Amino acid sequence: HLRDRLMKETEKNLALRVQDTDSGDSFMVYGRGILHLGILIETMRREGYELTVGQPQVILKEVNGVKCEPYETLVVDVPQEFASKVIDLVTRRKGEMHVMETKGEMQHLEFEIPSRGLIGMRTQMLTQTAGEAVMAHRFLEYKPWKGPIPGRNNGVLIAKEAGITTAYSLDKLQDRGIFFVDPGEDVYAGMIVGENNKPGDLVINSNEGKKLTNHRASGSDAATNIAPKTLLTLEECMEYIQFDECIEVTPNYIRMRKTILDEEERKKQQKKMQLEAI
Repeated sequence: HLRDRLMKETEKNLALRVQDTDSGDSFMVYGRGILHLGILIETMRREGYELTVGQPQVILKEVNGVKCEPYETLVVDVPQEFASKVIDLVTRRKGEMHVMETKGEMQHLEFEIPSRGLIGMRTQMLTQTAGEAVMAHRFLEYKPWKGPIPGRNNGVLIAKEAGITTAYSLDKLQDRGIFFVDPGEDVYAGMIVGENNKPGDLVINSNEGKKLTNHRASGSDAATNIAPKTLLTLEECMEYIQFDECIEVTPNYIRMRKTILDEEERKKQQKKMQLEAI
């Protein structure tokens, strides 16, 4: 059973804490960071466990009646031509720059940033600096909550129905974004199959086959020129997902999906949240 396995892990993994929730089959697991939790999930996956993982959250505390969150010191060494991009990325995530020094051709930057701002930042930073940025961070202290932090810029491509992806369909949809699946893979309704080029989620039919009639030759699906899928590791998936998404981890697959699989139910939930926000 999943609970027994997690409790057994806490005996030897001292930085891990497991807490029961109202639901009998879901647990809050506290760890030292995404890598720490990722190693635990990967180990359990290889042992044959199947689990669903939600978006990682930071641990909040109340200090003298004020809601506080953990802050970290972030150190980045980057070539000078990319320094402005790094500063822009970190400040958008509520970071404050304290040190800026030139060391040869490199720029040494030091920031103070909420831990929430670091989730998902590594991939974006490497993309914007052509993989040249070197970053490290360490815990500083708990400070007052800094307000909402922007998440992922782009939306996701969501499978409309269960089935097997076809080259014909993916080829037609290539201009919509990048895919996390190849032709011939099993998908289901609500599964995240790619990243949209634009903000906002898009539901797509990735299983559509070529219509065959007497007048048209079937041709070959192999003739389509499809870019290879983007492979995300478990840790990258954990950084990628948003609050309404989760990761399905099984011994054979790591898939991302919407928490609510049904499209109509998702729309209802979205409207409800918008009304609550007003």
